[in-house]
Amino acid sequence: MRVTLPHTLTKDEVRRRMHKHAGEIGSFFPAGLARVTTDWPSEDRMSITAEVIGQAIPGGVEIRDHEVVIEMDLPLLLSVMKAPLEAAVRKEAGRLLAP
Repeated sequence: MRVTLPHTLTKDEVRRRMHKHAGEIGSFFPAGLARVTTDWPSEDRMSITAEVIGQAIPGGVEIRDHEVVIEMDLPLLLSVMKAPLEAAVRKEAGRLLAP
């Protein structure tokens, strides 16, 4: 699954906002459905692992000059939910860039 969020911010500002809001990613899912952990392996990449219904979903967020790209590797069991998950991420992920 891949979702792209365009932005007009500097990369430094995107990083600052994403660090501020990274702890909110778990709230993108219905309450109690997912446990989310994040890590920053580089300054422009945040790794995400969401555990949903016992399935680990690895992914990441890449900060680019004019967009943020969110990718999650859905396991086969959850691939049938790809479209609703993409819609939810598009709707909620804008909060990562909120001031």
